[in-house]
Amino acid sequence: MPSDPDVAVRVTLLGTGTSVGVPVIGCTCRVCTSSDERDRRLRCSCHVEANGVHLQIDTGPDFRVQALRFGIPKVDAVLITHHHFDHIAGLDDLRPYLFGNRAAIPCHALPETASALRRQYGYIFHDRSYPGVPHLEMHDVDGPFEVGSRDEPSRRVLVEPLRVYHGSLPVAGFRIGRFAYVTDTNHIPLEVLDRLVGVDVLVLDALRHEPHATHFTIAQAIEVARGIGARQTAFVHMTHTILHAEEEGRFPEGMGLGYDGQRFHVV
Repeated sequence: MPSDPDVAVRVTLLGTGTSVGVPVIGCTCRVCTSSDERDRRLRCSCHVEANGVHLQIDTGPDFRVQALRFGIPKVDAVLITHHHFDHIAGLDDLRPYLFGNRAAIPCHALPETASALRRQYGYIFHDRSYPGVPHLEMHDVDGPFEVGSRDEPSRRVLVEPLRVYHGSLPVAGFRIGRFAYVTDTNHIPLEVLDRLVGVDVLVLDALRHEPHATHFTIAQAIEVARGIGARQTAFVHMTHTILHAEEEGRFPEGMGLGYDGQRFHVV
């Protein structure tokens, strides 16, 4: 069941920074003290609207601030890339989206990630040990699945998970129509690269220029993006060694650094 290429997708990058965010606490480097708003990077996450369905990709420790800053009106489902703190620590901040609609918010993750989250968030996914616990339901995914609007269940969108690797850790990328989001990776298997061909907008991990054991460097990410051939590629998960203005003009046509609040309309 391939992704629906005809669905219109609206995308907002809520955060484009690495695990500690930028500026880094206590750092006075030129990036951390930059006046360019594009150098202020909250932890990585993304909001997608397709066919009236609102999909939240990751809920890190900055999710509450992101939702307020960028006006996220609703969340119909959460797509979780992996269980590292900077991608899941804001799960509890989904509670306000349940105040006006008590229908459970489904959370979709690869089986390895889902298992880890059931352990880490037992009070949510097992014992529901206090009255205000968010009503979330965990779903294991290993193939395409549909997500519906919690307000209008007839509105549905097809999501295709993409199994990539963050070192040895499986991480889920996601393709929705002609949009794809792939963060925290240094290896995309050939069969997954084949499934990314035809995307119009690609968001891709690119940590820094220096080598790293579990993330693409900027040069590696550019080569991967060239092979995929999206019309537009935005790189994310950057550290405080990357000054946005300095990098502009260094990328091939159609590629560049993403920034918090950047929006795309994919048709």
